Amino acid sequence: MTIREVQDEILRLKKEKNVCILAHSYQTHDILEIADFTGDSYLLSKKAAEVEAQEVLMCGVRFMAETVKLLSPDKRVILSSPEAGCPMAEQMDREMIECVKEKYPDYTVVAYINTTAELKTVCDVCVTSSSAVKICSQIENDHILFIPDCNLGQFVASQLPDKEFKLLQGGCPIHAAVRPEEALQAKKLHPNALLLVHPECVPGVSALADYVGSTSGIMDHVRDSNADEFIIGTENSIAQHLQFAYPDKKFYLLSKGLLCQNMKATTLIDVLHCLQGSAGEEIELPAETIRQARRCIEKMIELGG
Repeated sequence: MTIREVQDEILRLKKEKNVCILAHSYQTHDILEIADFTGDSYLLSKKAAEVEAQEVLMCGVRFMAETVKLLSPDKRVILSSPEAGCPMAEQMDREMIECVKEKYPDYTVVAYINTTAELKTVCDVCVTSSSAVKICSQIENDHILFIPDCNLGQFVASQLPDKEFKLLQGGCPIHAAVRPEEALQAKKLHPNALLLVHPECVPGVSALADYVGSTSGIMDHVRDSNADEFIIGTENSIAQHLQFAYPDKKFYLLSKGLLCQNMKATTLIDVLHCLQGSAGEEIELPAETIRQARRCIEKMIELGG
């Protein structure tokens, strides 16, 4: 089968079975083309909760499928590639953070959305990379324990100097591996290009950027900018997606190492097999986990909209 033939069969099956397909922005372009919604993880979870379809297929990683289940507990949620995890989400568990909370009982625990459902049960409020600064600024408590990404936490702390942040050693190993030297080299090679980076990068890289923001923020910045050249400092698939969206502009990779193997675990054929019922994993969470984990997401909505 050709890519187009596989895509056509996927489109036929999802319509026949009334399945909503979600694809995170880091998926390959052939998967984005057959998805009902694309974007960041929290946006996808909200979209899934709004549609009538009672079955949702997540083309992404496990914590994203769990977040969909938290917001749509009555729907059947399928993770397209069961082995697609997230090293950052798996770095810290509930027991670890419960111990840390005992040492810092007067701190509000802020959890990046990139965490497991179980870990969210012992956190006070959730944030996304795009909402973290706004939500942390709305927290009445000036003492914040930010988990798990210390680079995103440091970026938020730099924007809110009146608050005291406690950070743990965690984060995205893909973004964190990019060194300032690579950013300097990219700027030297492309002097007319704007450097756009994700806040999961180390502070030394963020300090060299023309813009620091979430994946959707980076894409929106390109859309709104008058510039014609950009160095993309997040998962390399975003540079390709931007090439399709803005073929008259030029996009360069900040680092060839910005490649998430977990996001690439899902293939177009995997999506087809999920719809045929021969692949994927249904995400099931205990009712108490859903109840407790939803609290920090509901608090995020209250503070951040």
